Order: sequence, then C-alpha cells, then structure tokens
Amino acid sequence: MTAYVALVRAVNVTGTGMLPKEKLKAMGEACGFDNVRTFINSGNLLFASEFGEAEVRERMERQVADHFGKPLQVYVRSRREMAAAVANNPFKDDKPSRVMAHFIDEKPVKAMLDEARDLAGERLALGPRLIYVSYGEGIGKTKLKLPAIKKGTARNMNSVAKIAELLAGME
Repeated sequence: MTAYVALVRAVNVTGTGMLPKEKLKAMGEACGFDNVRTFINSGNLLFASEFGEAEVRERMERQVADHFGKPLQVYVRSRREMAAAVANNPFKDDKPSRVMAHFIDEKPVKAMLDEARDLAGERLALGPRLIYVSYGEGIGKTKLKLPAIKKGTARNMNSVAKIAELLAGME
C-alpha cells in the first residue's frame, strides 16, 4: 500500500468551491481507498491505496466532477513526494505560511520561472513536480504572474509539512 494525498484544485472554505471534509472523505471511501481522512477544509484527502497514481487520480477526478458538475484537477502525491517537498524547500529562512508549494503536473523547468512577471521581492525555485514561491510580505499583496502555476494548486509549507507528517504514519 502507498500513502497518498489528493490535492483538489479550487476548493475553498466558503463560496462556490466548497467541498466539506465529510463529503471529501466519503468520495475517497467511494473510490475504494483505505485509511481515508482529510486535513483542513481545503481539499486535502489522505489515504492508502494499492492503486497507482494514475488510477487514484482518475477515480478522484470522477468523484469531484460529480460533486461540482464540472471537471476539476486533482493532484496526487505519494508520501515520499510530500516528504521530498518539505526537505527540498529552499526558502526555510522565510515563514512557512509565506512559502507556497504550487503543485503542477508538468516537470518543472527553468523556462517556467523565466516567464514570471511583476516580481516584487518574491523568490522562485523549482521542486519535485512543484514550484516554490516565497511571497516575502505575504501572498495577499503579491502582483506576481507566473503562468506555470495557473493550472496548479497551492499549499503553504505549514500544510505541506503537516500532510507529510500525517502520511508518514499511514504506510
């Protein structure tokens, strides 16, 4: 069994992107996953499964599309990948709440960072299927435009570290 997290894109605590933790957990159970649990109310489903990543993603995306009435991207990462995301954070000198891991499907390459516009103190770095952004003064004030993360989903490093910790106990 592999411990995974499914990170659902565009899930919000309120508004049109709501996905209550109880509903998300039920989706994971309907997919046939084991040890299903959620972490905070923002689209983080933790579980164990014998299915491979592609199968896990397909099952979750079907459940999410049924709930929202439209397809939404789901980013699946293993316990090892989440641990690597924490270990490889190049911005440990910044507050973890101000460093975001933007999870993407493509392999990150330097050209993605070169497309960044309107930087005002933000720092960028490539990670394992993610792009790190240190927002310095906070994400609420940024004007940063980074096309590579537009289709991704982000979690701050506090959340990434906690998810990695929770997954470590599931394998």
